[in-house]
Amino acid sequence: MTEYYLRKDLASGELAAIHSADKLLGWARTVADRALPQDVYRNKEGRKTLRFEQEGRSFFLKLHSGVGWAEIVKNLLQGRLPVVGAANEYHAVQALDRIGVDTLSVAAYTSTGRNPAAKQSLLVTDDLVDTVSLEDYCANWAAAPPQPRVRLRLILKLADSARRMHGAGINHRDFYICHFHLDESSLAEQSLRCYLIDLHRTQIRGRTPRRWRVKDLAGLYFSAMNCGLQRRDLLRFIRHYSEGGLRQALGEDARLWRQVERRARQLYRKGDGTEPPVIGAVGAQADA
Repeated sequence: MTEYYLRKDLASGELAAIHSADKLLGWARTVADRALPQDVYRNKEGRKTLRFEQEGRSFFLKLHSGVGWAEIVKNLLQGRLPVVGAANEYHAVQALDRIGVDTLSVAAYTSTGRNPAAKQSLLVTDDLVDTVSLEDYCANWAAAPPQPRVRLRLILKLADSARRMHGAGINHRDFYICHFHLDESSLAEQSLRCYLIDLHRTQIRGRTPRRWRVKDLAGLYFSAMNCGLQRRDLLRFIRHYSEGGLRQALGEDARLWRQVERRARQLYRKGDGTEPPVIGAVGAQADA
């Protein structure tokens, strides 16, 4: 099965004569071969990610050249679904866009071949210029807290993105603050723009299973633990994420949030090698 998309504004210059998946893949291979080392962000397991310029604009290219059966089997034995091409990320971008979650903008995409080990595909997205990852933006918050209004807006934005995503049957699998990119200029506007990226492992179903909601929420919590979080920050997030508000979250959904906290603390111990800060959103029994 072959899928193909080329946005009109990119179909100019050397791309003007490209009207097929094979030609688009050929062009992408040339771009990848020309890339300077400092523009290549990843080049392993059949996937090369790089930044390039076209017609004076900056883009990102993810070129998938086939992971091979050994990589597929290794992932399956580890209990992980292997990523075999760009299709996953492309469809995740479409799904998030439909439900109003800020995410990447696709400029080109194609996927060809039926053999999962040898599938050829690519995804080109606009570079998120003038944005900063939340990991970097919040890095000094513990020592130098932001204005309360800024903190609140970001907490509610992340809760809204998570609620929409999980409500639509989508889970990210790498749901950390480093994968949210903030447009700082939007802090002065009514609508805050914070883009969710790195969607290649995203899963889409009719509904999000509980275990995957826990995994996403725990990952987000863990990655923000060093940002000077306070109990009221977590409660605000939980209230905005939960359909029934705080009453339902701390009542019938309390077990979910205890699982989230327990897993987040486990991730912190594993990643940092130390005990996590004690914040506690839903009670001290989180480690029980």
